Amino acid sequence: MRRRVVVTGLGMINPLGKDVETVWAALREGKSGVGNISIFDAKNYPTKIAAEVKDWDVSQCGEDPELWAKRGRHARFAAGAAKQAVESSGILDSITDRSRIGVYFGAGEGNQDFHNFTAMLDAATKEGEEFNSNEFIRRGLEILDCEVEIEQEPSMPSAHVANMFNIQGPNLNCLTACAASSQAVGEATELIRRGDVDAMMAGGAHSMIHPFGLTGFSLLTALSTNNDNPTGASRPFDRLRDGFVLGEGSSVVILEELEHARGRGAQIFGEVLGYGCTADAYRITDIHPEGRGAIGCMSAAIRDAGLNADDVDYVNAHGTSTTVNDKVETVACKSVFGDRAQKVPVSSTKSMMGHLIAAAGVSEMIACLLAIRDNCLPPTINLENADPLCDLDYVANEARDADLKVALNNSFGFGGQNVTLAVGEFKA
Repeated sequence: MRRRVVVTGLGMINPLGKDVETVWAALREGKSGVGNISIFDAKNYPTKIAAEVKDWDVSQCGEDPELWAKRGRHARFAAGAAKQAVESSGILDSITDRSRIGVYFGAGEGNQDFHNFTAMLDAATKEGEEFNSNEFIRRGLEILDCEVEIEQEPSMPSAHVANMFNIQGPNLNCLTACAASSQAVGEATELIRRGDVDAMMAGGAHSMIHPFGLTGFSLLTALSTNNDNPTGASRPFDRLRDGFVLGEGSSVVILEELEHARGRGAQIFGEVLGYGCTADAYRITDIHPEGRGAIGCMSAAIRDAGLNADDVDYVNAHGTSTTVNDKVETVACKSVFGDRAQKVPVSSTKSMMGHLIAAAGVSEMIACLLAIRDNCLPPTINLENADPLCDLDYVANEARDADLKVALNNSFGFGGQNVTLAVGEFKA
């Protein structure tokens, strides 16, 4: 028999709050974390809104701000979320061999040194002359800081949190776009199942609210430009949706082998039942129009859990608020659930917290666990105009009580990477 994996710690920092229960309360109340961009001057961009983390720094989790001053914004969020998860689990009080616990993150790029990069370009570019690579390098050697530049590496958040807690087991990071942190949870689960470790810290951290990030997604025309109505801009499954809203933050869970958790009397928030992972093998920015990757990973997660589609009580959708994603995810749900599709509630918490990119999946997994705990479906807010191509039960605008035992969490990333996690109420 494979080893069972339970969740014994939770941590979260995102635009809706600085801890798990605050974020969950905001989700239940249908609050939006979207507003005008303040991190940098976005006045010349077509999109001027995002869901930012406000009024938080690492001193609030007991870390020295000077030590973290040159580290990535997302790495600081990761430190806070990891601290919460470790404290809520008590895991480190019970593991004497620190090689039996590891870290698996789905974290994105860190510091984007935009101003220094443009200064280097300016030094190397003179009107009427060819690009001067020697001047580019010379200026870079003058102004770049190696401690800042190394923070661009996506692996840095996992390295930092391992150092914080002296975690000496496997230390891994994947960056599969919007599926990254769900994939991190799934792969961390597999490490525990096969006995390589007894516990894993799994999570995600990302902020793309910077000039390069906003430029890239603007060029892809993937972002909402509803600048006059920030809190109403993210509207998954709504006929008038016009793109997603960038968010940022970090979420972390402690995954633990069941008998190890029982042996130390740990609080158990739920169980990771199944993990499914597929590739669309289609286009970089588009889901396959028939939803083949989405259908495949949802079905695989259900099979891996030893369940059938009739056992699923709720789907936390990828639900980005883009025309293509929402339509195709609806098609996928209909294929997986068949005649029962209209009866399975589906909602998108991105309507409230924005799209946390690499950190989105694990954040939404935590929402699933809390929905099961409290028998409460979080809503899809801003769903006001019916789309005939999106005709499922999306828990429109208000949270709803429901008897929940099993939830699916969907994460579909640019590049065609698809991950579904099946989580459930813990049963002894």
